[in-house]
Amino acid sequence: MRRAMSSTLVLLALLACGPRPGALDAVGAANVPVSAGGGGAAFTGVDGGPGDAGSVDGGGGGAGDAGARQTTVLVHYPTGARRMFLRGAQAPLSWSAGVEMRPVDADTWSYTLPAGAEPLEFKPRLDDQAWAKGPNFVAQPGDTVEVYPRFFRDVGEVRRAFSDFRSTLLGNTRVVWVYLPPTYLENTSARAPVVYLHDGQNLFDARTAFGGTEWQVDETMNRAASDGTIAEAIVVGPENAGSARLDEYTPTSTAMYGGGRGALYLRFLVEELKPIIDRDFRTRPGRAFTAIMGSSLGGLSSTFAGVTRPETFGLVGALSPSTWWDGRWILGSVAGLRPTPDRPLKVYVDSGNAGASMDDVANTAQLAQAFRDRGYADEVTLKYVVQSGATHSERHWAERLPGALRFLLGPGR
Repeated sequence: MRRAMSSTLVLLALLACGPRPGALDAVGAANVPVSAGGGGAAFTGVDGGPGDAGSVDGGGGGAGDAGARQTTVLVHYPTGARRMFLRGAQAPLSWSAGVEMRPVDADTWSYTLPAGAEPLEFKPRLDDQAWAKGPNFVAQPGDTVEVYPRFFRDVGEVRRAFSDFRSTLLGNTRVVWVYLPPTYLENTSARAPVVYLHDGQNLFDARTAFGGTEWQVDETMNRAASDGTIAEAIVVGPENAGSARLDEYTPTSTAMYGGGRGALYLRFLVEELKPIIDRDFRTRPGRAFTAIMGSSLGGLSSTFAGVTRPETFGLVGALSPSTWWDGRWILGSVAGLRPTPDRPLKVYVDSGNAGASMDDVANTAQLAQAFRDRGYADEVTLKYVVQSGATHSERHWAERLPGALRFLLGPGR
């Protein structure tokens, strides 16, 4: 939007998204069989990288000479009295018969084999009867890879986690929605990254979404869990505070629109909401696994979070951000970003280029350039997208959401 646009048009865009009654409380899951095959995806459940091969005995047969390079697969799954088997594309594994893995503890199974020349595609099978869901897992030659499979659950679940989450800092309450991915729900050993997504009432249900158009977050994440295109993650959606939305999502105050409680809103997320989410759910709390995203003023707020709270939010998504706010104040803020590690690890910025405001495409292009000027590289640490013909609307944000999540979270692995 341009500063010259009328205050009426601006306020209509900014104050949108009031909650509506009739929100769903849960979305169930169906179980269907799946066969081996597909790409390469795994659900990882620890903050660190792959485990040290020396920390677990090479088990399960096919270990080769003691001095030879080996590949180790660790499967984390609470099996109870059941057993874990492995099938794969490299001898002594095969796709036609399972090899039993060695139990390490109550929910960890190990198998070591000589490292081949190519990456190893594999899949666990529970009791050698049920395939792990989703695409094949992949281990690089000589690596120890830890995976957290699921065997029965196909989709995640949306919950009204808090009906009246109280913020002492902001002096108000709000509903907080949470999406839990299928692996998290089935495999109690697994932990998940977290995406904090503003305007929670717009994310999951058309009955509560502004204009009756939801972002289809759960549908997007469920498809990704099946095909491995996006890493499974918990999505936390605090609803906006209605008429206080503009105040809470803006970093500065202006004479025309007011606002300026953005820093206090981020304190609410960091000091009040996130500690409860990390306490009540099995999260991966580090900044490399914590994203913040939003659209319009929510995109402005997310960019502001990346600048001022990079120690918490390492992944930033700004869909159609209100870059124009306060004379494009956010551009100067980005220009002051300090060197790594005191800045976001990845940034996603987008807009449309249609409608009365042209979706602020010119200013948002400058926002992307401001990140480039600070050393961000396109398709590596920065992704900038212009959706041709798209307007400033929930419909087009829902369409761009999968690409934004894919860039920030990466593929399932």
